[in-house]
Amino acid sequence: MATPGQSRDPRRSKRSDAEDRPRSPRVLIVDDAEGMRAYLASLFEARGFEVDTCGDGRRALTLLESGAAPDLVLLDVMMPGIDGLATLGEIRKAWPELPVVMVSVIGKATTIVEAMQLGASDYLTKPFEETELDIALDLLGLHSTSVGARKKQRGAGAASGQTVWVSAAMCEIRSVIEQIGTTDVTVLIQGESGVGKEIVAREVHAVSDRVKGPFVKVNCAALPTNLLESELFGYEKGAFTGANARKLGKFEQANKGTIFLDEIGEMCPSLQAKLLQVLQDSEFTRLGGNREVHVDVRVVCATNRNLLEMVAAGDFREDLYFRLNVVAIDIPPLRDRREEIPILIETFLSRYVDLYERPQRGLSQDLIEAMKQYDFPGNIRELENMIKRIVVLESEDSVIADLRRPRMNRSRRREELDAMLSEMEETAGELPLREVGRRFAMEIEREAIEHMLKLTGWNRKQTATRLGISYKTLLQKIRDCDVTISA
Repeated sequence: MATPGQSRDPRRSKRSDAEDRPRSPRVLIVDDAEGMRAYLASLFEARGFEVDTCGDGRRALTLLESGAAPDLVLLDVMMPGIDGLATLGEIRKAWPELPVVMVSVIGKATTIVEAMQLGASDYLTKPFEETELDIALDLLGLHSTSVGARKKQRGAGAASGQTVWVSAAMCEIRSVIEQIGTTDVTVLIQGESGVGKEIVAREVHAVSDRVKGPFVKVNCAALPTNLLESELFGYEKGAFTGANARKLGKFEQANKGTIFLDEIGEMCPSLQAKLLQVLQDSEFTRLGGNREVHVDVRVVCATNRNLLEMVAAGDFREDLYFRLNVVAIDIPPLRDRREEIPILIETFLSRYVDLYERPQRGLSQDLIEAMKQYDFPGNIRELENMIKRIVVLESEDSVIADLRRPRMNRSRRREELDAMLSEMEETAGELPLREVGRRFAMEIEREAIEHMLKLTGWNRKQTATRLGISYKTLLQKIRDCDVTISA
C-alpha cells in the first residue's frame, strides 16, 4: 500500500511514453462470481474499454499497488474476505481520486448511503439496465470515442433518430414538441413503461433553444429520498459524514439546459415541495447550505403512474401537478402504434448484430405472424429485449414460445379461485385452513407480480421495488407462483 501521508494515483502509468499516446479507458472489475465478471467485462468491452478482472478485494488492492492503471473500478459489495465497502475504504485512503462504482444485489438505503459516504462515485443495484451503466459512465466522462462512434451507428436509447416518429400518433406528438420548441414551459410525459418517454424528452430538448446546453436525466425511483435530494440539489462540505467537498447537484449541472425527471410519481412529498420552489423561483439551497442558488433550467418530467389519482389519494401535491402539467404529452402503447414495429425490429436487429458480432439474419414468417397477434404489454422495451435474445442466442424458439404462450386473464383467474372454493365445499374438513390460505395467497401474489411486471415493461428490479420486496424474494416468488415471464 502507499506509505502514510502519500497519495498515489494508480492511473499514473510507469511506462515512459504510454501516457502520451491516445488509449481506450480501462476498468478493473472486482466480483467474486465468475459469470458476473464475464458479463460485466462484455458490457465494458462493447463500450470500448480495456478490462481487468479479479475475484476479491485483496487481489484488487494488490493489482492497484503493483501499478495497474484503471480509469474506473467496478466493485461488488458482497465478497468473501475483504468485502466491497472495506475495499472501497482502502482505495479511498491510497487513491482518493480514483472513481469507484459499487454494484450489488443489496439495494438497502443504509448500504447505499454508507457506500456514498465512503466515497463511491455511483451505486448500481444488480441487475441493472445497460442504460443505467451508460448514465454512470457519462457522469464520470468515461465514454470513449470508439464507443461514441458505435453508438452513433447503432442509435442511442430504446429507439433513436426517426424510428419512433412513423405512426400517426407519434407524428402528432412530434408536432406538439415543435410547437413548444422555442418556449420554456414544463412538460409532463405520460405513458406505460417502455413506450419511449425518454426519447420524447430528448426530442423536446433537441428542438428547443437549449439544445446547446446539457440534457441531464434523473431517475427518481432509483435512489432513496436522502440520496435523491443530494443528487438533485447537491450539498456543501460538511453537510453530512463523508461530505468532504462541495458537490453540485443535477439542477446546477443542467443550468442553461434541460433536466429530465423520470418516474416523477416516485418522488416523496418533502422533495415535491422543494421541486415546487425551484419551478416557482428558479432557486434552491444545497444540503447543508444557506445560500440561494439560482438556475436557468427547463423541467421535463415523465411517469407511468396516474398522477391525478395520486393527487386524489394525497400521494402527490396538487399544486406541483398543475405546475408540471403545463403541456401534457400522452404516449400511446406500442399495440396502438403497430406500424412502428417493422422499423423497430430492423433498428434493434442492426444494433445487436453489431454489438454482439453475430451474423445478420432475417426473422422467420412464423415469428412475424406471432408478433402480429401479440399486444406487447412491455411495449418497445419488451420488443427490444426479444430481438436482443434472438440475436444473442441465434435462435427464435424461446421468443416464439413466449409469444404464443396463452396468458391468463382476470376472469380466468377468478374462475380458478371459484373452483378452489368449490373444492373446499366438496372436501369439507379435509383441506386445512393453512393450506387454503397458502393457495389463495399464491394466486393473489401471482396476479400482483404479473400485473406489476407488465407495468414496468418486465423489468424485474423495478417490479421488486414497486412491490416492496427484495430482488431475490421476487425471483423466488416467480418460481414458487409459476409466474409467466414475457421478457
